[in-house]
Amino acid sequence: MIKAVIYDMDGVLIDSEPFWRQAEVESFKSVGVFITEEMCYQTTGLRIDEVVAFWYQKMPWEGVSQSEVADLILKNVIELVEKKGQAKEGVLESLEFIKKQNVKLALASSSALVLIKTVIAKLGIQNYFEIVHSAEFESYGKPHPDVYLTAAKKLDIEPRFCVAIEDSVNGIISAKAAKMKCVAVPENGQEGDRRLGIADAVISSLNGINDSLWEKLI
Repeated sequence: MIKAVIYDMDGVLIDSEPFWRQAEVESFKSVGVFITEEMCYQTTGLRIDEVVAFWYQKMPWEGVSQSEVADLILKNVIELVEKKGQAKEGVLESLEFIKKQNVKLALASSSALVLIKTVIAKLGIQNYFEIVHSAEFESYGKPHPDVYLTAAKKLDIEPRFCVAIEDSVNGIISAKAAKMKCVAVPENGQEGDRRLGIADAVISSLNGINDSLWEKLI
């Protein structure tokens, strides 16, 4: 039985992962840390403070705090979303389909709440979600399950009756650790990652959320 569907945001509702990679490469460069967009895949799905801590541990810098770098990255991503942000294929169709199933809808993201609000306003989908929750309010971000567990608690639904929709391996691990079912919608170029196999289903776009998939999840 499915009582709720909880969407991840970055890479699921909006093609913002390229924005994150661009912002990270440029922001880290400003403190003398040179990473490539390919290297950014190592931290996809993590909370921004954890991304910054990850690279600081590998290539520590001086003069600028980790929180300042995180704030700069977030600022740059918000600007890119406001200028270029677009809904991913099938977003509205999937939201409408799930709405017709008479289950609750929520959003649980590693991104800061200010970015979540920016994205759902940009896409015009804020009215679909009963609750939105950010991992910035948790002790740990994904792949820890906390953000999903709190979202389920806010919905007053047991995690085992929830389905998470994720694009990253860290996100899938988070959802499965919360004892939820998970549908993976991998980013272009990541479809061959064998780790996606821990998801209950893998689809190429949100248009894959249909009667056939729903029956499989039930």
